Amino acid sequence: MKVELENLRKNFGATEVIRGVDMSVDSGEFVVFVGPSGCGKSTLLRLVAGLEEADGGEIRMNGARVNESPPVERGIAMVFQSYALYPHMTVHQNLSFGLRRPAGKDGAAQVEAAAKMLHLDPLLARLPRELSGGQRQRVAIGRAIVRKPNVFLFDEPLSNLDSALRGQMRLEIARLHRRLGATMIYVTHDQVEAMTLADRIVVLSGGKVEQIGKPLDLYENPANLFVASFLGSPQMNVMPCEDGGGGIARIPGGEMRTTRKLSPGKAANVGVRPEHVFVAAEGEDGLPGTIALAERLGADVFLHVDVPGGATIAARAPAETKSDAGDNVRLRFAEAHTHFFAADGAALTSKS
Repeated sequence: MKVELENLRKNFGATEVIRGVDMSVDSGEFVVFVGPSGCGKSTLLRLVAGLEEADGGEIRMNGARVNESPPVERGIAMVFQSYALYPHMTVHQNLSFGLRRPAGKDGAAQVEAAAKMLHLDPLLARLPRELSGGQRQRVAIGRAIVRKPNVFLFDEPLSNLDSALRGQMRLEIARLHRRLGATMIYVTHDQVEAMTLADRIVVLSGGKVEQIGKPLDLYENPANLFVASFLGSPQMNVMPCEDGGGGIARIPGGEMRTTRKLSPGKAANVGVRPEHVFVAAEGEDGLPGTIALAERLGADVFLHVDVPGGATIAARAPAETKSDAGDNVRLRFAEAHTHFFAADGAALTSKS
């Protein structure tokens, strides 16, 4: 099912929380709403579900306006952050509860198929209190599957799980999407979930869309400084800069080469992701700094380097690096992977 939002608006009292959102989700597509807390992503999902009433704009499903349609008529199933299971019912009873008719032959087959798909078949006789957090969330997802909805809506379904379980459940949800081929809209504040699950990501801030695109497109070509800083861990390094002429950008304590056109006399910022910052070899030029922290994460080491002007720059280094806190180093930047932003945050994309 295709879902379209046109100039969608929502107010809570005098506060406008959804500010003219325009976007569409193609049939069978997996789209993730991502953004910081309070950006409006869950409210937007609830508008699609029919749990909130829009104050302006249109919601269309397969071309038909559904603004006034109750949730039950929209052909959606929603999976919440809380599992919302009935504690006195078994897994089997919880899975079958959402069926619109008594679970006869067809209903029993749907429950069995969903349980098998989510590896719940050995647990059908258990009560929710006898399940782990990951198993409970799989039951909640299974209850949605049994209803055979046109659109699946997920509202931060993994945020109550520990990191290992979140990784397992991301894999389960990705497999589920491939098997069902259903339209899925997923809300999260976790950029890892967004980058690994989405066909397309919708980045929200302050109730409006900052950018929509494929995960790598957003990562490599952010439309503005907000998107650039939000996606990526550690965050993109951002420093003030000015035009130095001759393809040079001046930054605090040094300079870097650039292929971007900068405006002389106008403030700008340069952004470089940690994987595109390198510790210079002995004798090479680079931005001087002192390592404040060497964050060793097994396969990588993130060096957090204090540089002139008060900034701290993160650089990703190989696991075998010997550099440590207190060492003086020089940093070099991959020219082809630097990003420049105007004072208002908009990306500067023109080449010199």
